[in-house]
Amino acid sequence: MSNRAIFLDRDDTLIKDVPYSGDITLVELLPNVREALEMLKNHGFCLFMVSNQSGVGRGLITAEQVHAVNQEILRQLGKNYFKDIYLCFSVPGQDDEGCRKPNPGMIWRARDEHDLDLAASFLIGDKPSDIFCAQNAGCRSVLLLTGTHGENLDDAKKAADFFADDLLQAAEWICRDSNIT
Repeated sequence: MSNRAIFLDRDDTLIKDVPYSGDITLVELLPNVREALEMLKNHGFCLFMVSNQSGVGRGLITAEQVHAVNQEILRQLGKNYFKDIYLCFSVPGQDDEGCRKPNPGMIWRARDEHDLDLAASFLIGDKPSDIFCAQNAGCRSVLLLTGTHGENLDDAKKAADFFADDLLQAAEWICRDSNIT
């Protein structure tokens, strides 16, 4: 039996975005993140972090700094809610591995490694690339209105299954919508 998953973007979804930061002192959880993750986990979802981190590919930060930031997120959460963390270090236009969102590589890798039912899964993120990644992977999507969105916001809003002001509102909708008690 396949598992249902929630794929979560990192920057401006879980933490305040500080572009290309490898500084753990700048990690700041967004409001209600812990409560949202707890709710999703309690409703039977496997949680995964999926994050483009092109700062590594650009030579602005190291992979070790990215991992240190992720460890600081877990420390601030008080526990590890994530079954796994997937990162893509490719820069735009040079994604030979197909992992950079909107490509579905990270999602498909998680599916294959953890026996996931993508049709019963959701990707939550703040950028159009997150929403289009969800479509490309075959899962549903929630657009968070927490970040700087970039281009194609109107297209992303139309494509998203739902949009929310924060992660807790997204989690509440998913838990209601997925008909799990």
